[in-house]
Amino acid sequence: MSMTEAVIQGIIQGLTEFLPVSSSGHLALYQYFTGNNSESGALFSLVLHLGTLLAVLIAFWSSILPLIIEFFSMVGDLFRGRLRLDTRREERRMIFLLIVSLLPLGLTFLLKDILQGTAADGNIVVEGVCFLVTSALLLLADSCPPGRIRAKQMSYRAAVAIGFAQAVAPLPGISRSGSTLSTGLILGLDRKYALDFSFIMGIPAVLGALLLDAKEILGGGLAIEPGVVAAGLATSLVFGLLAIGMVRWLVSSRKLRWFGFYTLVLGVVTLGIGICDVLFGHPVQAAVIAFFAK
Repeated sequence: MSMTEAVIQGIIQGLTEFLPVSSSGHLALYQYFTGNNSESGALFSLVLHLGTLLAVLIAFWSSILPLIIEFFSMVGDLFRGRLRLDTRREERRMIFLLIVSLLPLGLTFLLKDILQGTAADGNIVVEGVCFLVTSALLLLADSCPPGRIRAKQMSYRAAVAIGFAQAVAPLPGISRSGSTLSTGLILGLDRKYALDFSFIMGIPAVLGALLLDAKEILGGGLAIEPGVVAAGLATSLVFGLLAIGMVRWLVSSRKLRWFGFYTLVLGVVTLGIGICDVLFGHPVQAAVIAFFAK
């Protein structure tokens, strides 16, 4: 992989990880139409996820820090035998809700190989279908009236529902931010709270994925130059911060439907090309690869 390819993929990852359009879906399309469907391509996407993880930590630090402080307070209450699930402290209740929302990730762990394999299966039919699912969620969420539910009123069932939306997000074309945010808005969550909950709950998920593949990324035979890794990491971080700012504006101004229409068109086109390539021996993929190889 060249430095230019690393920067391009870093830009794609940084922008599409947080914009509700699916970073994994766009990276899958890029890798499909450049012929880079190898294991190194799949693992390099995890390196890019590290950059966007750092972007979340920076952008949401003011919301994350009180949760960290409250967590250590919970640990102290646990040792003193005073820990209670029923609490009126918003930060503490949000921690419990976040923990519950992570439980469906067990499904992701069990189906890890299948979910990752769809991005390198040699066709983009699944990607097309998943883009359409993302579109449906975004359009439905945009049509819902503004909610008022925050941590104190949020149910654990709502946390589980948002958790399931995150659990299927590894499918290329399903936007993690789009599916979790849309689910929260559909369930009546306050828009700012839904955004914070969606992004913060993604931190453990990304960390878990990185830790599971740390051996392969750091030296398990992955032939990627350190400079290429650094370029992709830095680019995904910078463009991730830009994308987070845009998502905040989109949510506050109720303009998610723009991306609902975008993923609808992209899904129809992707599905059409995918079916054509499967039936006729990948003529579109070959034509695109040949064009950029000139």
